[in-house]
Amino acid sequence: MKTMKAVVCRKYGGPEVAALEDIPSPALRAGSVRIQVHACSASFASLLVMEGKHQNRAPLPLIPGTEVAGVVVETGAGASRFRVGERVIAGVQSGGYAQEVVAPEETVFHLPDGVSFDAGAQFPTIYGTAYGALHWRARVAPGEVVLVHGAAGGSGLAAVEVAKALGATVIATAGSKAKQDVVLEHGADHAIDYHRADWRDAVLALTGGRGADVIYDPVGGATFDTSLRCIAPNGRIIPMGFASGAIPTVPANIVLVKNISVIGVYWGYYFGWGRHPVAPGNDAKLRQAYAQLFDWTAQGRIRPRVHAALPLSEFKTALHMIAGRQAIGRVIMRPQP
Repeated sequence: MKTMKAVVCRKYGGPEVAALEDIPSPALRAGSVRIQVHACSASFASLLVMEGKHQNRAPLPLIPGTEVAGVVVETGAGASRFRVGERVIAGVQSGGYAQEVVAPEETVFHLPDGVSFDAGAQFPTIYGTAYGALHWRARVAPGEVVLVHGAAGGSGLAAVEVAKALGATVIATAGSKAKQDVVLEHGADHAIDYHRADWRDAVLALTGGRGADVIYDPVGGATFDTSLRCIAPNGRIIPMGFASGAIPTVPANIVLVKNISVIGVYWGYYFGWGRHPVAPGNDAKLRQAYAQLFDWTAQGRIRPRVHAALPLSEFKTALHMIAGRQAIGRVIMRPQP
């Protein structure tokens, strides 16, 4: 029996109770491809999954990880889109922190030769989500103002770059001078320290008192609450996650009086994860989205930032970087020897 190394959680509790194990390689399924993983992304969502706190509670034992980049090494019956040896990225519901994954070809996409595996591993979820949220759902138009919170993290930097590529003026919040410098390097027009008590006033000052047209918020909690006080009329706010640990509630009177929209985006819906079947037309939408993202990458408008690249054996260090908010960009793990 062929085996592989993978990060395995046999009980909930986070990185400390997980271990790198030798386990059987996943079985190849019809319509799927086997990928030798060269890079996978550490993420806050994976921390929640490992702790048993994610909204999609995964059954045990589990292998966390949703974003991978690698090489196709085998194709299943009926899978015709990819050949052995091709470089690809894939979004998987779980199993990414491993030397191999098996993914349905609908959630596998070609990785251009000019994009590294480390960069490619950032596209399946965080760049895809940023594109879907800002372009498909919020319909960001050129000249609009987009406010991105937590902008120095992997999710935030992706949103900054996608918003800028869509023609927006981007205001970014980040928690240190070093992080503010990076978000400016990646296209933000303005950077604000969110530790400032008056960051709301700063946003209003930058927009002539009007507020931001679109707010991309992976932080939640008090940040979301304050964002409702600096959103423009007809604005759209996107709760992308809850890194603060607090899930906010939305006062319906503010939604009414300010004439704003609260937009939910679950990228797994487009990938057909969980109880969400793949909707008709999503396949073409997804392939167009990644084609656009990689076109922007070729133009230099998207530049995925790798904070650190570690062997998979150091997964605990990688995830602690995320938990401690040390990362500027994405932390990548490399499963191959």
